[in-house]
Amino acid sequence: MTKLPNMAGMGLKPEFFREALEHPGQNMWYEVHPENYMVDGGPRLAWLEAIADKFPLSLHGVGASLGGLDPFDKTHLKSLRKLIERFNPAQVSEHATWSSFEGQYFADLLPMPRTKAAQDNMVDRIDEFQSSIGRRILIENPTNYMATNSELDEPDFLVEIARRAGCGLLLDVNNVYISAVNVGIDASAYIHALPTDLIGEIHIAGFDEDPKYGKKLLIDAHSSPVSEPVWDLLDTALAHIGPVPVLLERDGNIPEFSELLKEHGRAGAALDAQLVTEVAV
Repeated sequence: MTKLPNMAGMGLKPEFFREALEHPGQNMWYEVHPENYMVDGGPRLAWLEAIADKFPLSLHGVGASLGGLDPFDKTHLKSLRKLIERFNPAQVSEHATWSSFEGQYFADLLPMPRTKAAQDNMVDRIDEFQSSIGRRILIENPTNYMATNSELDEPDFLVEIARRAGCGLLLDVNNVYISAVNVGIDASAYIHALPTDLIGEIHIAGFDEDPKYGKKLLIDAHSSPVSEPVWDLLDTALAHIGPVPVLLERDGNIPEFSELLKEHGRAGAALDAQLVTEVAV
């Protein structure tokens, strides 16, 4: 297994498979949702094989329901492990959320009740998940849409889970910003509450405003360019953590590859600035 380079990467989409493969130079890595590639063959898997032969690859799952109460889907775990063994990705990550209950799957990444009981449950499930796929994972902070009564602050909730389960954290600064707007958390304080040794990757993405409530309610849609406040939070995160891989996500309204490369380049420049700062210090 290789390690993801401390540079900017991009979420890989079928809309630009060929351009992704032909991208020159070494300043790129790609991330995919493994659920889209859990097949035995076909053109999508063939494209991924060709791209993974040239660039570092990360798998970012959306279907595990790590915080759920239902038993894990054994077929899902088996297929994921098979994909990991086939591609040997540099990183595997999932969401610290739940998405199924009593056999019903919800096509959403729902935030956890931040209780000790939920924390214990997720620790046990991450341990089982990591053992089943044979890899240590990172878990991503959720997006919050309403304030709830909780026993624990979210950073404390996630850090304790990561320490006990032996996993790492994936810091999505877009999710932090959306949660700050929607429920009033302090975004900078949230980031600085996360221990630097646990964070293995950062995500940036764009959000949409709710059609009814506008700027008062932001939606984690990944269908818009990264906003200026999120770019600012990326700088805050890198100053706190130091250089780590940064992934640009775009899942809807996919623009031309050349447009995504502009945002990718800006993320790379933010990383380069942090590297220069570290050298100067």
